[in-house]
Amino acid sequence: MSKNSSFTSRGVSPEFDNTFGQLTQGSLFGLDRIRIRGTLRHLFSPSVMEAYLNASRVLIKDFASFTQSITQKVKNSALDLAAKNGRPYRFLRSGRISKEEAARQIAEQDQITEGLIAVFSSVESCMSYTVRGFRETKEIHLVLQERKCSHYYFYIIHPIFGFMHLRLQSWFPFTVHLCLNGREWLSRSMDKAGIAYRKKENCFTWISDIVKAQKLMDRQMDIDWPKQLDQLLDKLHPQHRRISAPINQRYYWSASDTEFATDVLFPSPQALEGLYRQFIHHGIKTFASPDVMRFLGRWVPTTTGRVYGQFQGEIISDIKHRPEGVRIKHSLKGNSIKLYDKQGSVLRVETTIIRPAEFKVYRAAENDPEQKLAWRELRRGLADLPRRAEVSQAANNRYLSALASTQLKESLKDQVSLLSKPIVRKTRRYRALNLWAPKDRKLLELITGGQYTINGFRNRDLRRELYSKPSNEREHRRQSAKVSRHLALLRAHGLIKKVSHTHRYHLTDKGRLKITALLSAYQADVQQLIKLAA
Repeated sequence: MSKNSSFTSRGVSPEFDNTFGQLTQGSLFGLDRIRIRGTLRHLFSPSVMEAYLNASRVLIKDFASFTQSITQKVKNSALDLAAKNGRPYRFLRSGRISKEEAARQIAEQDQITEGLIAVFSSVESCMSYTVRGFRETKEIHLVLQERKCSHYYFYIIHPIFGFMHLRLQSWFPFTVHLCLNGREWLSRSMDKAGIAYRKKENCFTWISDIVKAQKLMDRQMDIDWPKQLDQLLDKLHPQHRRISAPINQRYYWSASDTEFATDVLFPSPQALEGLYRQFIHHGIKTFASPDVMRFLGRWVPTTTGRVYGQFQGEIISDIKHRPEGVRIKHSLKGNSIKLYDKQGSVLRVETTIIRPAEFKVYRAAENDPEQKLAWRELRRGLADLPRRAEVSQAANNRYLSALASTQLKESLKDQVSLLSKPIVRKTRRYRALNLWAPKDRKLLELITGGQYTINGFRNRDLRRELYSKPSNEREHRRQSAKVSRHLALLRAHGLIKKVSHTHRYHLTDKGRLKITALLSAYQADVQQLIKLAA
C-alpha cells in the first residue's frame, strides 16, 4: 500500500493524533470484512450459455437434466469432502440460523484449529438459468433470472486467512462467494511472528508491538490472490475444472464489498467513554449531507455548500443503539462510513465500499495496447483492491480529522487571530483572511471539498468553480491570474502546499484543522453555541 503524507506513522490523521494521540495506545488500519465473488463471467450471457451447451453437445431442451447431473456431482463432492475429513454435513431448513455461529460452536466443541470445520447446505435465492419458450418465434431459449437453488457453505480455518467460508451455488453459472476477515488473517500472521495480543471477536484490544502488526496488515495487499483462491477452489469445489472446460475459462475474482477499518486503541473503556459521547454528539449534530459527501470523496458545490441538484442518490445519517454501545452511520449511494466503539476500549471508523465505481483510480483502460494512464472508475477486480484501501483509509482519516475539532488545543479565537492578520513572506506582504467575507469563505469551503482531498486541486479547478466561463482569451488570463493570487495568499498563511513537479496543491495538516474548525463554528446555530458554552 502506498504511503500518504496525510497519515501519521500511527495510522491516523495528524489532526486526530495531535489532539488525542497521547491518550491512546496506537492505531491499526486495514481490512475488516471482505466478500470475494468468483464468476465464470462469460456464462452470464445467455447467448454464450447456449454456445456452452452446443460445445457440450447438449440441446437446450435437455438443459435441466444436463445441469442436474452436474449439480449432483457438486453435491457428492461436498458430501465426500465432509466424510473424508470426518466433519459434519448439515442441511439448514431455516434462514434464521446463523451459519457462522454454528460453525464457530462446532470448531470450539471439536477443537478445530485448522482445516474443514463443517459443510452446510440451504436453499437460497440466486441468479440462474431456466428454459423459456417464446410464442412469437416458436423457439426456446435460456433466460437468466432470479430463482432458488441449493447452496453449499464450506466453513474452514485456513492456514493464512483463518476462520472463513466459501459459498457455492449449485446451478449454472455456479457462482462462488468467499468471506474472510482481515483481523482474523492478521491474528494468524502475528501468531507466526510471535507478537502477543489480546483479541475479542474481530477486534484487538491490545497488541505488544503495534508497529510490526501494522506492517503485517499492510502486506495483506500484496498477496497473490488468484493463486490462493484457485487453491481453495481445487480443494472445496473440485468440479470447477470440468464445468469451465467447454469454454476454457477460469473463475474471475472480484471484491463485491469490502470493509476497511481504522481502530484507535485506548488503554481502558474509561479512557474512551467520555470522548466517545462527544464524538457521537458531534457526528449526529454537526455532520450534514455535504460533510458525508466530502468524507467519501465526492464533490460539493462551493457556491451553496449543499448537495448539488443533479445528484441522484440518497444520503442518510443514522444512529443505532446496539447491545455493546452506540453506532453512528453515514451512507452515500450504497457506500458508507461508520463510527462505533468495540469492546469498550477501541474506537473504530469503518468505510464500507459496495459501489467502487463511485471512486477513481489512476490506471490504463482495459485492453489498451498503449497503456495510457488516466483517472478511471475504480473496478471490483482484485487488481484495484490496494486503491480501495487507499480511498478507504483517506475516508476514515477525513472522518477522524473532523472529530478532532471537537477538542481543539487552541481556542477558536486563537485560530481566527492567526488568519485575520496580514503576513509577510519573503519581503512580500499578504492580506488577512476574513471568514465572514463571502469571497474568502467560499474559497476556504472550495479547497476543503472532498473531491480534492486525494488528488489535490489546480488553478483550473478553482477557476471553474469561482468564475463563469470566460468569453475570450483575455478574460481567461485575468481569471487565471486572480486564482494564482488566491493560491499565493493561502500558501503564505500555511493553509496549502504545492505538490512537487506538478500544478496541484494540497491542504496542509494545520490548514485542514483550522479551516474545519472555523467552518464548523460558522455553520453552527446559536443554540449549538449556547450548549457548547454551558
